[in-house]
Amino acid sequence: MSMKVDKDAFYRRAKLLYSTWKEKEALWAKMDAFVCAVGVDEEVVYSKSTALQAWMLGYELTDTVIVLTEDSILFLASKKKIEFLRPLETNLDTSKTVPDIKLLTRDKEDKDKKNFGRIMEAIKGSKGGKNLGVFAKDKFPGAFMDLWRDSLKKESFEQVDLTSCFGYLMAPKEETEISIVKKAAGLSSDIFSKYLKEQIMDIIDGDKKKSHSKLCKDIEEQISNKESKLLANVDKSAVDMCYPPIIQSGGNYKLKFSVVSDKENLHFGAIVCSLGVRYKSYCSNIVRTMLVDPSQEVQDLYTYLVSLEDLIIAKLQAGTKLSDVYHAAIENVKKERSDLMDKINKNFGFAMGIEFREGSLVIGPNCEMKAKKGMVFNVNVGVTGVSQKGAKDSKGKNVALFIGDTVEVKEGEGGQLLTGSKKKVKNIAIFLKDDDSDDEKENLDNNMDMDPMNYGRGTRRGAIMDQKLRTDSTTEQKRKQHQKDLLAKMNAEALQRLKEGKKEDDKVKVRKAPVSYKTPGLLPKEPEVKELKIYVDKKYETIIMPIFGVPVPFHIATIKNISSSVEGDYTYLRINFFHPGASIGRDEPRYTNPEATFLKEVTYRSTNIKEPGELTAPSLNLNTAFRLIKDIQKKYKTREAEEKEKADLVEQDSLHISSAKGNPKLKDLYIRPNIVQKRLSGTLESHTNGFRYTSIRGDKVDILYNNIKHALFQPCDGEMIILLHFHLKNPIMFGKKKQQDVQFYTEVGEITTDLGKHQHMHDRDDLAAEQAERELRHKLKQGFKGFCEKVEAVTKGALEFDSPFRDLGFNGVPHRETVLLQPTSSCLVNLTSWPPFVTTLEDVELVHFERVQLSLKNFDMVFIFKDYAKKISMVTAIPMTMLDHVKEWLNSCDIKYTEGVQSLNWGKIMKTIVDDPEGFFDSGGWNFLDPESDGEDEDDDDSDEDETFNMSGGDDDGDSGEESDSDEDFSDDSNISDEEYSEELDSDESSGKDWSDLEAEAAEDDRDRGDGEGEGRSKGGGSGQSNNPAARREKERRDKQREKGKSPKKHKSDKNRTPEKSKRHKSGDRDRDRKRDRSGSSHGKSPKKSRR
Repeated sequence: MSMKVDKDAFYRRAKLLYSTWKEKEALWAKMDAFVCAVGVDEEVVYSKSTALQAWMLGYELTDTVIVLTEDSILFLASKKKIEFLRPLETNLDTSKTVPDIKLLTRDKEDKDKKNFGRIMEAIKGSKGGKNLGVFAKDKFPGAFMDLWRDSLKKESFEQVDLTSCFGYLMAPKEETEISIVKKAAGLSSDIFSKYLKEQIMDIIDGDKKKSHSKLCKDIEEQISNKESKLLANVDKSAVDMCYPPIIQSGGNYKLKFSVVSDKENLHFGAIVCSLGVRYKSYCSNIVRTMLVDPSQEVQDLYTYLVSLEDLIIAKLQAGTKLSDVYHAAIENVKKERSDLMDKINKNFGFAMGIEFREGSLVIGPNCEMKAKKGMVFNVNVGVTGVSQKGAKDSKGKNVALFIGDTVEVKEGEGGQLLTGSKKKVKNIAIFLKDDDSDDEKENLDNNMDMDPMNYGRGTRRGAIMDQKLRTDSTTEQKRKQHQKDLLAKMNAEALQRLKEGKKEDDKVKVRKAPVSYKTPGLLPKEPEVKELKIYVDKKYETIIMPIFGVPVPFHIATIKNISSSVEGDYTYLRINFFHPGASIGRDEPRYTNPEATFLKEVTYRSTNIKEPGELTAPSLNLNTAFRLIKDIQKKYKTREAEEKEKADLVEQDSLHISSAKGNPKLKDLYIRPNIVQKRLSGTLESHTNGFRYTSIRGDKVDILYNNIKHALFQPCDGEMIILLHFHLKNPIMFGKKKQQDVQFYTEVGEITTDLGKHQHMHDRDDLAAEQAERELRHKLKQGFKGFCEKVEAVTKGALEFDSPFRDLGFNGVPHRETVLLQPTSSCLVNLTSWPPFVTTLEDVELVHFERVQLSLKNFDMVFIFKDYAKKISMVTAIPMTMLDHVKEWLNSCDIKYTEGVQSLNWGKIMKTIVDDPEGFFDSGGWNFLDPESDGEDEDDDDSDEDETFNMSGGDDDGDSGEESDSDEDFSDDSNISDEEYSEELDSDESSGKDWSDLEAEAAEDDRDRGDGEGEGRSKGGGSGQSNNPAARREKERRDKQREKGKSPKKHKSDKNRTPEKSKRHKSGDRDRDRKRDRSGSSHGKSPKKSRR
C-alpha cells in the first residue's frame, strides 16, 4: 500500500493511553481490557471508534478489531491492513509502558473462530479479565461485526463505556495536530469571507432570488472543485465539509448544527451562515450573521454578542473548569443585558477534533471538566426571538443572531482565535441606499445627528461609507453649517488642550562640555609637546598648541574651522575657535561661563626653506597637523551627527522570533529607504510581536506591531509597484539615519519603456507580455492581500491594514513633484514616490486653502496640526477644479477648513499662537482665517437692529411717537442728494485747512476708534482678513447708540458718502488724494465732522 503508518505518533499516543490507564482515575480503574471494533457503514461520519483509529494510526481501517490488554495490543484485520500495520511490530517504547504488538490476519474459512479465541484468552488474562471497556454507542453493521458480537456474548463480559474518558484523552492536541486544525480553520474563514460573503452581497446588490439550499450546494461544490483558488495551498484530496453548510434567514431560525437548510429564498434581513471545513480528519467551524439594513437596536445587540464571545474566549484558559467559563458569561449577560436570559443559547460551545462535537466537553452549566492546553473548541454565542422594530416586512421582524469561531486553548492566557474572519458590525452589515424611501432618509439623518463621531474622527474614518449614506449632505448650505459648528468646537478644544499642555514641562537635556584631559598627568609626554610643536592626540581628540611657550590642549569640539595657505617662503596655519556670537542663528553651543575671555583665532607660521642638515622643511609639521586635524574633525562631526540622531530615539522592545513554520511571509521585496546604497531584495516575515525584514546580504530591520501608527497596503491598480507601507509612532534607526516611514515593495512589469522599439497593436509578443503582466499583477495582489489577512489574524486585529481610496484621490505637490494624493480611512497619503507623504487626519486641527482665486488654475493646501509646535505641512499646486471635491472629503471627515486669497507667513503666525495661546483664542482664535465670519457678523448686526425696532413698535403710544421721529430722521436723511454731500466735501477742502489740521483730525478719529482694531490686524499676520476684534467693537458701539436713542443716520451717510469719496479720490494729484483720504475717513468715522 502507498500509505504508511506513523510509528512515532502511534507509540507516543499509545504511551499516553497506557499511562492514563495505569493512573486508575475515574472509569479507567474499572477496565481490565479495551476493545475497539470498526465495521463498514458509509452513513456513519463520526464515531469514537473511527476517531481512535485516526488518532493512533492516522487512518480509518474498516472491518478491524483492536484489543488493548495489560501485556499486548492485538489487531485483527485483513491481509492488506496487516501489512500496513506490520511496521508497528518493532516496539519503539524503551520504557516498556506500551506492550508488544500482535497482528492477527483474518481467516474467512473458519469465520475467524481461532482469532476470536486468541483474543478472548488475551482479554481474560489481562488484570481481572471481567470488565471490558467499549464505546457503547458504536454498533457497526456487517457480517464480520455480527460474528464478533456473537463471540463476545458467549463470554459474558461486563462492559464499561469509556467514551467520555477517551474523548478527554484525545482532546489536547499536539503541535502537528494544531497546525492541521489551523489550516482547516483558515479554509473555513476563506470560504466564508472570500466566497459565501461575496455571493450573498452579489445577490443583495442585484436583488436576485436564490434559495438557502442552492447556496449551500454551491459551497460544497467549491470544496469538491479541486481547481478552486481557495484550496491553493492545501492537499485537496484531504479537504471535506464537517457537515452540510447551514444558511437561515426570513424569521425561521434554529441555532443548531444538525439543521438542514430549507428551500426558501434568501431574505434581506438577518442571514445566519454556519459552515465547517474538515482537513486531514480534523474539524473546524465558523458562524457569522450578516445584517441587511439593521436597526440601531440590532446593531447594539450584535456588538454585545461579539464582546460576550470575546469574554468567553478570554476565560477559556488551561486549568479552568468549563462550567466556570459558562457561569462567567451568564453573569455578564445578567449584568449587561438581562433581557436576553431567556433568548440566549443553552451552552456556549464544545470541544472539537477528529469528531466535530465532543459531547463530554461542553461549555455548559454542568461540565466539571477542566480545559487543557492544546484543546480546540467551537465557541458560539447566539440569541433567537429578537424582534426588530421598523422592519420592512413580516419576515424581517423576527431576528436571530449567531456568532461562532474555532479557538485553541492556551496556557496562562486567553484562547487563540483560529478563524480570523472579521465580525464587527462594520464588516458584516450591509446598508442599502433607496432614494425613493423618505423614511430611510429620515433615519439616516437621525443617525448622523445622533453621533457625528461615527462619521468623523473616530479611530478609523469611513470616508467611503459617509458618501454612500449622506444622501442630503452634499449641499453647500449644509456643508457651511457643519463647518461653522466645527469651528466653534475646534476653538474650544484647542484652548482646553493648550491649557492642559502647559503643566507638562519638558526638560531640555544640556550636553556636557567636552574635556580633553581630566588631570594634567594625562597630557602626552611626546617629544613634539616638549619641543613646543603642534601635536595632534588622536586618542583624546585633542590638539596641543604652543601658546606663549606653554603647550595648551584644545578639544576638537572647540575648533570651528582651520585653513592652510602658502605665502612666499612661509606656510600659515590658521585655526578659528568657537566663541559666544560665532554661530548666531544656528545651534550655538552652550557656554558654562560666557563672560570668560575666549580665544577667537590662532595663526602659526613656519618656513618652507630647508636648512642645511635638515631632512624636512619646518613647515611639514604644520601640513601634517592640518591633515590630522581635518581627519579628527571629520570623524568627530560624523559621530556627533549620529549621536544627535539617536538622542531622541525611543527604545524599542526586542522582537520575539516565532519558530512556527506557518509564519506569514513575503519574499523578493525591496525596502525603502535603502539599507545600503545598492538596492537589495529580501524577505518580510511576521513574528509574535513584529515584522523582520532580512535582506539577501543578511541585513535585518525589525518593526514592532506596537510601534506602527498606520499599516498601509497599496495594490498595483494603476501603479507600477505594489507595496506595504508602515508609518511609525517613533522613528527607528537603520542605514545610520532615523526613519519614520518604512516601505516594502516589488515592481510590477517594466518601470521604463523602450520608445525606440517598433511596436504593433497586434504583435503576438506584446500581447503575450501584456497578458503575463496582468496575471502577475493578479498573483501579486492576491499574495499581498493574503499576507495582510494572515497578519491581521495572527495579531487578533491589533494591526489592521488600510488601503487608499483611489477614487477620492487628487493631484498635488507635497515635496518636489506632482503626485496623486489618496485618502485612506485614517490619513492622506502618497506612497508611490519617495519621500512619501503621510498626514494623519486625527492629528490635523485645521486645513487652510491659500491662493483661492478664480483667475488662478491651482491652489495650495496647508495642514495645521493640533500640536502647534509641530511644523505645518503644505501641499501646493492642487488643480482648482478639485476644490469642491477636497472640501467635500474634509467635511465628511469632520475637519474644519478655511480659504483665503493670499499666502500667509505661517512661521510667524504659529509662533504668535504658541507664545500667547490664551490671547489668541480670546481674540477669536482661528476665526481670522474664515472669510465668512465678518459677513455673518454684519448680518447679525442688521438683524439686531431690526429686532430692536420691532420691539419698540410693540410698546405704548409714547414709544410709538419716538419711533415716528426716528422714521422721520431716516426719511430726511435718505432724501439728501449726492450734490449736498459733494458740497460738504468741497467746503471741507475750500476751508483752507493746512496739513497739520488734517493730521490732528485724523489723530482724534484714531482715538475715537481705539487701539483694538490695529491689534486685530496684527494678529492676522498681515492677511487683511483679521477684522474680528474691530467688528466686535463696532457692534458694541452701535448697541450703545441704540440704547441712547440716537438715530443711526450717520451710518446711512457713511454709505452714501463712500462712493463720492472714491470718485474724487481717483482724480487729482497725490497731495489732493491724501487730503481727500483724510477728509473722507473723517466723514466715515467722526459724527461731528459729518454734520458740519
